[in-house]
Amino acid sequence: MPRSESRIAKVGVVDEEVRTAVEAELRLLLPQVRGSAEVDVLLDPEFVEVGASGRLWDRAAIVAALASGEITDADPIEAYEVAGVRLADDLVHVTYVSRRTGGTPVRRSSIWRRTDGTWRLYYHQGTPTADGPDRA
Repeated sequence: MPRSESRIAKVGVVDEEVRTAVEAELRLLLPQVRGSAEVDVLLDPEFVEVGASGRLWDRAAIVAALASGEITDADPIEAYEVAGVRLADDLVHVTYVSRRTGGTPVRRSSIWRRTDGTWRLYYHQGTPTADGPDRA
């Protein structure tokens, strides 16, 4: 089992709606999901991302980059310090630190929006940190 999936049980989320958003976020870290049609279901039509590189992505650009192989995700991604909080009935904020094997830790922040009963990733930002997750 990938390390990200094993973290779901350790999140300690009581709110089932928050848990659903956190689980969906962690699914997006899995190479088999990122390279599949499931990405299309998980991303909100108005999705925007500010990547760890500083690049601004919209939904069409990120889906095309994943499909074309411009973004490769063969390396496992570990997620830790995972937390989620409900901002409103239909909004959840998910935060965590991710790291690829041998890579720099990246602090992640995502807003999940529920529309028509389905949670979708509305906004995501990654900020690299040279200090690692345990330092202020």
